[in-house]
Amino acid sequence: MSQLRVTVWNEGIHESTKDPAGMPEYYPNGIHGAIATGIGEHLPDATVRTALLSYPEHGLTETVLEATDVLLWWGHKAHAQVDDEVVEQVRRHVLGGMGLLVLHSGHFSKIFTRLLGTTCSLSWRNAAEREVLWTVDPTHPIADGIPNPVVIPEQETYGEFFDIPTPDELVFISSFTGGEVFRSGATFRRGRGRIFYFSPGDERYPVYNQPEIQRILANGIRWVAQPGLPRTIPTVSNPSRDWFRTQD
Repeated sequence: MSQLRVTVWNEGIHESTKDPAGMPEYYPNGIHGAIATGIGEHLPDATVRTALLSYPEHGLTETVLEATDVLLWWGHKAHAQVDDEVVEQVRRHVLGGMGLLVLHSGHFSKIFTRLLGTTCSLSWRNAAEREVLWTVDPTHPIADGIPNPVVIPEQETYGEFFDIPTPDELVFISSFTGGEVFRSGATFRRGRGRIFYFSPGDERYPVYNQPEIQRILANGIRWVAQPGLPRTIPTVSNPSRDWFRTQD
């Protein structure tokens, strides 16, 4: 089987700031670096590249996307700075069959809200509370080998209502010290593409260094990848028409 081709995208804003909300020492190579390292440890058959907002076309040129089986997206402070043309390129590739993992505050990214068609808003607070990640679909491939529950000692708190369409599959829910619950691991299908949203992973806490979280991301990559599916990239901008074009 050919190697999975993975691109980890990060806006890279926290890494470049010097204020207390900047990048802590446990991510010396940035969030994208930590995610890429974890993927490499759990997916030896994958080639992993990283891309940042500051790169030309945000590092997501047509050439890069054509050579990407799965795109991981981490964003927080700079959603509005992502160019609409790049978002449209990514959307077309997802509809054509590229896998997409949207991470943590990427729920507010242009690509996620555009693909899902809702605000993707939620309630939140950041008080370094414990998150307990519960598997609610142990038969799903993304949950393979994952202990139930996974305890994250410190994390930003997310809570309902989470304004997303009804997921195709709900794999994980989370509970927090303050009593909130949250649909923290959910899948969607758009066109030929598969999407996995996974919420744990705030920039202030070493969540992406946890082996269980790395395994979930690796499982998610395998599930959304669909390596045997030929990619048919839509050329029109209407999402409903795109779907029919991919079926030609």
